[in-house]
Amino acid sequence: MPINIPKDLPAAKKLKEEKIFVMDSDRAVSQDIRPLNILILNLMPEKERTELQLLRLLGNTPLQVNVTFMTMASHQSKTTSKSHLDAFYVTFDEIRHRRFDGMIITGAPIEHLDFEEVNYWSELTEIFEWSDQNVTSLLNICWGAQAALYHFYGIGKRPLPQKCFGVYRHTISDPTVRLARGFNDLFVAPHSRYTEVDSEEIRNHPKLQLLSESDEAGAFIIVSKDERHIMITGHLEYDADTLAIEYRRDQNKGLGTAIPEHYFPDDDPENIPLNTWRSHTFLLFSNWLNYYVYQETPYVWE
Repeated sequence: MPINIPKDLPAAKKLKEEKIFVMDSDRAVSQDIRPLNILILNLMPEKERTELQLLRLLGNTPLQVNVTFMTMASHQSKTTSKSHLDAFYVTFDEIRHRRFDGMIITGAPIEHLDFEEVNYWSELTEIFEWSDQNVTSLLNICWGAQAALYHFYGIGKRPLPQKCFGVYRHTISDPTVRLARGFNDLFVAPHSRYTEVDSEEIRNHPKLQLLSESDEAGAFIIVSKDERHIMITGHLEYDADTLAIEYRRDQNKGLGTAIPEHYFPDDDPENIPLNTWRSHTFLLFSNWLNYYVYQETPYVWE
């Protein structure tokens, strides 16, 4: 089934080339079915790249999905054009009267700041509070996951001695949890961050379950016990070349970032990296949409 996206969104052309089933809003309104309404708060700097990554995953299910992109009114993007944001994004004030079946909050390159120092933190906390009454399931990625853990559960982040950067092996603590259905006992996923959350603090929290972790990368997938909040500290949505792009960007900035671990074949940046996490990425998003959004959301919001 298709995802319904804005008619002229640049990602549409690439999705169609990849044979992802998409339709624009003009066609979608002619179908007499109940689609899922998904809100994406895109905080990543390269918004169009992130749009494509997430839409590719949301389009791989038997469900019709209406996607709305949201940006922060209290922050001006330096890397995405105003014309793109004006054409394809809404602000919180424009949708606060609506309800959504699911919501995704992405990562953001602001880990060096305390949460309260982020210029849109006040707006984000308002969105978090609004989501409790107006969103069936909230999926948070990387910095978005850390922000959700801090806001809802009082769990802070701490700096790492060096960047957690590479593709790491993970295990599942409870394969019967719906989000992990179909997962292998051992799987890999990319990480790219300078901070972490404490695994023991999560294990000891009465409202949280540490579903997946890595010996090298630490806590990975955290699920609230009421299953309303999902926090993913890595980037399963990344393309095969995303870490390579970040590595070369950091090198050009003179940051001295080490080569991503377990990523380039033979640890040689001249070799083309392989996507070894794709199947679990599609599985996780499919499980989320099916079990946590479609199966839980009301047909008609009261």
